[in-house]
Amino acid sequence: MGNLDMSATLGLDYFEVSPLELRPNYTEEDLQTVIRAVYKQVLGNQYIMDSQRLDSAESMLRNGSITVRRFVRMVAQSELYQSLFFHSSSQYRFIELNFKHLLGRAPQDQSEIDEHVRIYNEEGYEAEIDSYLDSNEYLDSFGENMVPYPRSIASQPGIKIEGFNRMFSLLRGSATSDSDNSAKLISSVAGNLATPIKAPSMGNGAAYDNTSKSFLIEFSSRTNDARLNRRGRRQTIVTYSQMNQQVRNIHKSGGQITKITELV
Repeated sequence: MGNLDMSATLGLDYFEVSPLELRPNYTEEDLQTVIRAVYKQVLGNQYIMDSQRLDSAESMLRNGSITVRRFVRMVAQSELYQSLFFHSSSQYRFIELNFKHLLGRAPQDQSEIDEHVRIYNEEGYEAEIDSYLDSNEYLDSFGENMVPYPRSIASQPGIKIEGFNRMFSLLRGSATSDSDNSAKLISSVAGNLATPIKAPSMGNGAAYDNTSKSFLIEFSSRTNDARLNRRGRRQTIVTYSQMNQQVRNIHKSGGQITKITELV
């Protein structure tokens, strides 16, 4: 496993950039190394108690009835993953972390976010997770038996330079930073803005300059009569500096964001 020399300078507690693959004729030690790496990557470096481990899935991987990709899928669709990153997070943070945990990169633009919002709203949780693991990008990057890893912190085909900066923003901070349920990249992704990297002494995460841009947020909200179980389509226009707070307000009130568009 290799470490980037700049990790300490940029305040990154954990950088793993070397691929780890479960090869044929593996030993039990090899298997345990892969299992630990999957838990660490997919569960965002959370501490996992023995009682929380997916014993059945581990046994299936051990006897060769599933691949590492299938094991990753089972972890990401588990109640544990949902409790950590789905039930307690905003929709944008959930999708942001799915990109990080399952594809090893940050979302590249607003259209990617919009597509995964659509998948979740129309097809549900499992389809949202499957959309990463069944993608050509996942198969080309990790195949069936490689553990996903933060690949966009190194030069990768098809990954923009901005993706490098955004992945730094998602990775830096405390070892359990993924427990933070606030989205990190809403403003930079929606506004197609650069994500500067600042030294740790200047604060955790990325910082942005104020701009004069405005954005249209489209979202659905519950009706006043909860018995109707309906959602109304709504829109609001906000400035760049107002966006994060407005997104939090929408999620806090039970709304679901469907699209964010920059206004020219």
